[in-house]
Amino acid sequence: MTENELSTIIIGCAIEVHRRLGAGLLERAYQECLMYELKLNGLKVEKEVLLPITYKDLKIDNGYRIDLLVEDKVVVELKTVEELHNAHFAQVLTYLKFGNYKLGLIFNFNEAILKNGIKRIANGMED
Repeated sequence: MTENELSTIIIGCAIEVHRRLGAGLLERAYQECLMYELKLNGLKVEKEVLLPITYKDLKIDNGYRIDLLVEDKVVVELKTVEELHNAHFAQVLTYLKFGNYKLGLIFNFNEAILKNGIKRIANGMED
């Protein structure tokens, strides 16, 4: 399955979670529920995936943690913030770069309508 095909399923699952739970919960609750929903849809999903950083000869094993990694292809970052900022996009771009992934999704579950809190980042560019 391609990253784009996966993103369609992931977005659908996130909307389902938000539809049932609404806004206002902690990020961790959405993470667990989205992971459950993705697995119900037959997808391989890992949470809190460690992403090492290499700087010259220094390797930092636990430099970053990806909220969810779907099918070893799509990075999913979950937020429950008033609004998304450039730092959130930079964070996902870093994950894509260091993990050599093509696609990242940011979900801000603090929105009244989740559609307004979905951002897709591909090949180092937000769209």
